[in-house]
Amino acid sequence: MLINSQKELVLKGYDKLSANYAGICEILDNEVLRQQKTLSLVASCCAVSPEVLAAMSSALVNVTAEGSPTFRYHAGCKNVDLVEQIAIDSACELFGASYANVQPHSASSANYEVLSQLLSPGDTILGMDMDSGGHLTHGSTVTLSGTYYNSVGYHTKSDGEIDFEEVEDLALSIKPKLIICGATAYSREIDFQKFREIADKVNAILLADISHIAGLVVAGYHNSPINFAHVTTTCTHKQLAGPRGGLILSGKDADELVPGKSITFRKALQRAVFPWMQGAPAVNIIAAKAVTFQKAKSKDFKEYIYRIREIANSMVEEFNKRGLEVIGGKSENHTILLKLHGNITGYIAEKALEKYSIIVNKNRVPGETRNSTVTSGLRIGVGALAQRNIDKEGCIEIVGLLCEVLENIIPTTDKEFTEKCDLSEVKDKVEKICIKYPIKEYLN
Repeated sequence: MLINSQKELVLKGYDKLSANYAGICEILDNEVLRQQKTLSLVASCCAVSPEVLAAMSSALVNVTAEGSPTFRYHAGCKNVDLVEQIAIDSACELFGASYANVQPHSASSANYEVLSQLLSPGDTILGMDMDSGGHLTHGSTVTLSGTYYNSVGYHTKSDGEIDFEEVEDLALSIKPKLIICGATAYSREIDFQKFREIADKVNAILLADISHIAGLVVAGYHNSPINFAHVTTTCTHKQLAGPRGGLILSGKDADELVPGKSITFRKALQRAVFPWMQGAPAVNIIAAKAVTFQKAKSKDFKEYIYRIREIANSMVEEFNKRGLEVIGGKSENHTILLKLHGNITGYIAEKALEKYSIIVNKNRVPGETRNSTVTSGLRIGVGALAQRNIDKEGCIEIVGLLCEVLENIIPTTDKEFTEKCDLSEVKDKVEKICIKYPIKEYLN
């Protein structure tokens, strides 16, 4: 008998997985349990909804579909065309964009596709310095962006704000072909209009990477770059809580010519992905993106993003009360940066907290003196906590447990530590918090 539905196929797949690949199935089941019994404070993580997971598991994965809707290099793409067009239209509507490309495999891929299509090797780019919160793809010398291009970094001031005076001075001095605004570890709102004003003064392309704030942008809790930046990129997970993938957008500049080229941004961005950098897209992921974009239009999504801001504010307030150094003293998005003191490194703090089911990540901070494998700080994100509907009381309790761990560890090297006392009750308390505030999307 033929299987004639997505549901039947997925259920059969699970039955065969559990019967024939029990070891792998057990690992997957354990991961579901781990996520529900730990507190994730990783800024780049959220729980993907069951319907997004179901779309990712679709039979669309079997289709080779190089090209774009109605312009494919393979037959058999009728349903692919339909779902990709839904994703494109939904993304444009959600972000208020004139152009969307839903095929990039990640935000990093999207960034490289944009850079490699709009620039030539050796061109100068101006992006946020890594120690100030910039991303690897914004010009780090260990990546393509800092190797193929002449990369210059701008910084933040002591109050955590972007130093726009420095940005403008650098732009006027080095005349970059492209300026990148956006960050991976920056806790303040980004003034995209100011960046565009600077870019226009030197005839530079402005690229906005909003991977960490896309949810805030579409929900109206952060200003949008769409009509300030020539090009906007983002991932589709993090705050959007979708599949791991990328997205390229353009607003009012979509049909303007790329500076120094006889091609519009729309046409350049379309060929930047295929055939320039990618072949066939992951069509099952595109289907999951379509679901994600439509979910992000809902009242529930906006309420979830509102909770992100409330939780971030509550946790910053509590960290400040407890004397921990919050970079800039506040958060205007979902990110909180902590500078650790004494001999406690980011590496030690990350490992110590993981032992007690609190997941964070080490991070470089302004004025960093340690290497990226050790660091002097922690990056905390609250997106996953918002999916648990954590209230102010819960925030206070979580910060208290985090501080209890940090206060009771004794570093012996940059990566090793001992504990002053038995902290096993911390793990028990974390589990109780997880029970009290379950992941909403994962309830029966």
